[in-house]
Amino acid sequence: MKRLFSATINSLRGLGYGFKSEAALREEAIALAVAVPLGLFIAPSAAWYVAMIGTLMVLLAVEFLNTAIEKLADYVTREHHSDIRRIKDFGSAAVFCAISLAGLIWLAAIAVRCGLF
Repeated sequence: MKRLFSATINSLRGLGYGFKSEAALREEAIALAVAVPLGLFIAPSAAWYVAMIGTLMVLLAVEFLNTAIEKLADYVTREHHSDIRRIKDFGSAAVFCAISLAGLIWLAAIAVRCGLF
């Protein structure tokens, strides 16, 4: 039980650091907060709602991992290094993929709701 409590504290601390220091994390958290009630009206079913909100939570998780990679890379060296830049670009590409997935899921849900599928 103590381990679970410690893990929860660490996670909450990470959420706090992330939201305080990273605009992208704040923006995605706001999008998630808006999407939770909005999704109730857009989602054609409960399964769609779970998928819609789930993709936004995955996006937030990928953004946290990207932020961790960038912070670690900056800690290793502040100098311009082509390999570090490539590593950061990989993280950015992962965020782009997650955003694309979330967008596709939401657009598909809207299309189903409107009777286009």
